[in-house]
Amino acid sequence: MPLKDKLKKRVLQAMKDKNELEKNLLRVLLGDIELAETRNGSALSDNEEQQIVRRMVKSNQETAALTRDPADVEKLKQELAILEGLLPKTLSVAETIAALEPVADDLRAAGNDGQATGLAMKHLKPQGLQVDGKDVAAAVKQIRS
Repeated sequence: MPLKDKLKKRVLQAMKDKNELEKNLLRVLLGDIELAETRNGSALSDNEEQQIVRRMVKSNQETAALTRDPADVEKLKQELAILEGLLPKTLSVAETIAALEPVADDLRAAGNDGQATGLAMKHLKPQGLQVDGKDVAAAVKQIRS
């Protein structure tokens, strides 16, 4: 089921549950996705929808880091939990290291960490593994040390 459809169902459920925070957050996200579809002229791929969610997660994280009011920080944490729940689970650093074991020698032989990270991504992406770039970079540093 596309993320857009899941969001619509969750908005309705949030309305029934009288969960204003979730309802409003998901409506904003749904609006962002629909705006992107209008600009694109067609439905977005799952990956494009996830990029919109990731952008919103990053924005909330940055805002939370700058916010001083504890009530606002708590609200942002709740929003982050909702948004992160919409994204597929990514591999941890330890899981990434295990997935990179077949190419560990190539990673160590790479000229620098950037090249090694590129090789790692080329190995992981075709397998369909969901990874975060920062976790891959951390895994590469551990493998190369």
